[in-house]
Amino acid sequence: QVQLVESGGGLVQPWGSLRLSCAASGSISSINSMGWYRQAPGKQRELVADIAIICSSGNTVYADSVKGRCTISRDGRNAVYLRMNSLKPEDTAVYYCRVVSGTSFYWGQGTQVAVSS
Repeated sequence: QVQLVESGGGLVQPWGSLRLSCAASGSISSINSMGWYRQAPGKQRELVADIAIICSSGNTVYADSVKGRCTISRDGRNAVYLRMNSLKPEDTAVYYCRVVSGTSFYWGQGTQVAVSS
């Protein structure tokens, strides 16, 4: 089992920045990827960014909507971060941390990000 705790969400003005954090605990040795998803009201949950850990590759994937504005990083298997710049109202959503460990998926409880003036 892997436990995930997100933090860093909040209210930010358009063009502002936020850094989301997700701390992982438990059986983290088998984690092979860590990522961020988001879900806006009335919409499906979607990938924001993902970073691979398997074979220490560090390969990253970003949604087209956030490319150039977001950076995902990690601290080993202990934590994953999402730096978001130039935030837009359409970035408003609940952001979830997700890790893949072996063949299991684990989700955090989510952190709300609201972009509004």
